[in-house]
Amino acid sequence: MSTSSSSPTAGCGCCTWASATERGRGRYVPDSVLDGLAVNPALPDRLIRRVIELRLDSRWVTQRTAPSADLADAVIATGDHRLLHALALNRGLPHDIRLRLARNPDDGVRAALVIGGRDGDPDLFARLIDDPSAQVRRYLAEGDNVPAGLRARLAHDPDPEVRATLARWWPAAPEHVRRVLLTDAADTVRAAACATYYARLPHPVPPADLLPALLDDPVTRAGAVRHAALTPALAARLAEDPDEEVRRELAGHPHLPPELRERLTEDPNPRVRVGVFARPDTPEPARAAVVAGIRVVDPLADLDDDGLEHMFADLELRTLRLAWVTDDPLPHVSSPYPCFRASAARSPALPPQAVARLLADEVSDVAAAALSRAPHLADVATAARIDREFRPVKHSRWRPADCYPFPPDALRRFAADPDPRMRQLAVRDPDLPVALAERLAADPDPSVRKAVADHPRLPVGTLRAMLRDPVPWVAGAAAAVPALPVGDLERLLHAASPRR
Repeated sequence: MSTSSSSPTAGCGCCTWASATERGRGRYVPDSVLDGLAVNPALPDRLIRRVIELRLDSRWVTQRTAPSADLADAVIATGDHRLLHALALNRGLPHDIRLRLARNPDDGVRAALVIGGRDGDPDLFARLIDDPSAQVRRYLAEGDNVPAGLRARLAHDPDPEVRATLARWWPAAPEHVRRVLLTDAADTVRAAACATYYARLPHPVPPADLLPALLDDPVTRAGAVRHAALTPALAARLAEDPDEEVRRELAGHPHLPPELRERLTEDPNPRVRVGVFARPDTPEPARAAVVAGIRVVDPLADLDDDGLEHMFADLELRTLRLAWVTDDPLPHVSSPYPCFRASAARSPALPPQAVARLLADEVSDVAAAALSRAPHLADVATAARIDREFRPVKHSRWRPADCYPFPPDALRRFAADPDPRMRQLAVRDPDLPVALAERLAADPDPSVRKAVADHPRLPVGTLRAMLRDPVPWVAGAAAAVPALPVGDLERLLHAASPRR
């Protein structure tokens, strides 16, 4: 990073800021700046005690790599829940400190130890497996880093929520463990053990001898349907089940009889009908009828149960990604259904002309799927258009530009784009000219200023000026940049007053 700048804010700046405010209120450093300083990886250990005195954002404890025993002792001595919790989350914590925290009376601290626990830490997990707090044991049930032998003991935990958590988070448990959970006396545990959704993949297959009982049990029936061998009598019974989740699972069963498929096409629940839509053997007229019957509702409206069902059905219809379409994509490149086109776009076997058609698709998700699968077939203008127009159905931090290697000249052109989202892309150029970096640091949009704060070409003087940004999260981002001289960090920390 350059240490000089033509900007009028070059130089330290913090001393002038300090003196002006010290004459007034006695404290001049905004909280956002202090919290940014606290997580700055360049902060030396000798300033940590000052950070503790100021009671700053506790994230710095988690983010310090391999904290020393002295630092851990200083944090433990505070008795502050926030700091202790953050310390317990630190994966670089020495083993003896972890064992000390395992004796801490705060349930949240002990639970955090499990979250931050390293693989193969049997001493710690053995100490906590019989912890009096169900919260701690629930985190152990979720932990893929917990040794299997210890984790299996939780199938007999006295708290049914712990057992249900184990069932949801450990679908790959040994069969003897899953048998215990599938036959548990508590409905919540059995429902979690035989479900339509688990927190981990792959979804388990129940033992064949338990399937009849699971299909008879209302709380496990929906989860068991996909594994059942459909006889005509069983299929007819499931099609009449009052639980729409059971009928939804039946609609996706590969051996569903055609006559029941037709009946479920007219099911009163729209999500069941979407299940029929997604089948490879559904006739096109029936598929079109399903789409026509899904009402588009305003998600911000005060919806009744039926409105909610239509909202969820519409969302599912737009986000479906069908493996059978991806496996045979060409017939679906021109499908009237965006989810079919997006599924086709995921195929690596498409010829260039088909990819070009999908890159030009009017539906954002379709074009983005094509770009992510075949970025080498898109030119710069096409990739920029897709990223500019990207409107995902569900909120996502991913954007199409993440999979496209824009050349430096394109990134620099983005610095002058009217759209702040596009201006943010300019900072992806590691050799961004200093003048452009400074211009982005003064951008009217705070998201752009934040994006450029840690750019290696941003002059130190400009970075210092950003500490006075009127938007707190921009100033905090600047304070967290390791290129700030240690002297600045020290002056700012020592000028601040402790929080109450």
